[in-house]
Amino acid sequence: MDRPAARPAEDAPCPCGRADFGRCCGPTLGGAPARTAEDLMRARFSAFALGDAAFVAATQAAPLSGPLPAVRWTKLKIERVEGGGSDDVTGCVEFRAFFLAGRKRQVLHETSRFARRGGQWIYRDAVPRGG
Repeated sequence: MDRPAARPAEDAPCPCGRADFGRCCGPTLGGAPARTAEDLMRARFSAFALGDAAFVAATQAAPLSGPLPAVRWTKLKIERVEGGGSDDVTGCVEFRAFFLAGRKRQVLHETSRFARRGGQWIYRDAVPRGG
């Protein structure tokens, strides 16, 4: 996906599934800092779902290694959050991200690690999980 999809309406469901876009990932995708590592995880999922490579690149430590995957992200399930609160400097979010690759349903299960730099949460790296 080279171009981001149109942003959802403020009262539309957020791609991450937590709340309305305007009360969930919309502000963070619009430039407001994420309050927690989980908030950034959700915003990054929404950015992947919307094809917003600029947001994905701006919120991670390493440069993007290529274009975003050409898949349809369908659901995010947060499994576990460790740290990553407003008073923390690091955090981990274990999640399952469901997607369609062609007609095949698949799931990405990993633990993403985050750090706070200059008052902003940033994605550091990920530890793949089984299943």
